[in-house]
Amino acid sequence: MIIRRILSVRCGNPVSDTNTFPMKMIVQSQQGGQFTTATDEYGNSINFYVPESAGGAGQGFRPMQGLIASLGGCASIDVLLVLHKQKQPVEDLRVEIEGERVPNTEPALWQTVNIVFFIKGAVDPEKANRAVELSMTKYCSVAETLRQAGAALTWEVRLEA
Repeated sequence: MIIRRILSVRCGNPVSDTNTFPMKMIVQSQQGGQFTTATDEYGNSINFYVPESAGGAGQGFRPMQGLIASLGGCASIDVLLVLHKQKQPVEDLRVEIEGERVPNTEPALWQTVNIVFFIKGAVDPEKANRAVELSMTKYCSVAETLRQAGAALTWEVRLEA
């Protein structure tokens, strides 16, 4: 229950009584600048690698990939929480995300992002579609951040038996 509350607060889900709180992140360069490690106040960390074209190792996430991965994580948590609350028997959830950035500009913001939700289980199609719509238009802070930066977000739901 505590983990559920923490995750929902971070994604802005109204399961919590608040959706804002102070956040602290420390980003430290590693191996002579080949990558950086971001660590939060709980000790969780993620590595961001410099692309080969900029002299880095080219392994792992680049920061903009991390952003759309965060969209998938945030939206997935919202959808799972909504469907769980509606007592829908979700066996598995997978999302696939594709995006295009504005070409020939610095910074190259996300222009379009499409996310496909694959939901496995005997889930009511209307409830699945509504859960995704709520996440993408109301609850997911990452989706709203991308939208306010000018990205066109699209999504679809595919139910799997």
